[in-house]
Amino acid sequence: MKKKVYRNTATFKLLAWGSFALFVILILIGLYTLKEPLMVKGYYLMGTVGVISSAFTIAKVTRDD
Repeated sequence: MKKKVYRNTATFKLLAWGSFALFVILILIGLYTLKEPLMVKGYYLMGTVGVISSAFTIAKVTRDD
């Protein structure tokens, strides 16, 4: 007996990637307008990149389980 494979709709994928892009843009705008030295902005940016990449990794590991 074949298992039924569930796929996400195109609208759901668009919503997921659109919200991801929106929040990355908002983070970049926030960093650009932050009135702190470049070193502090870099620290915040690297922290954000780390959180985003680990979120993708956790999603992949959870999906593969």
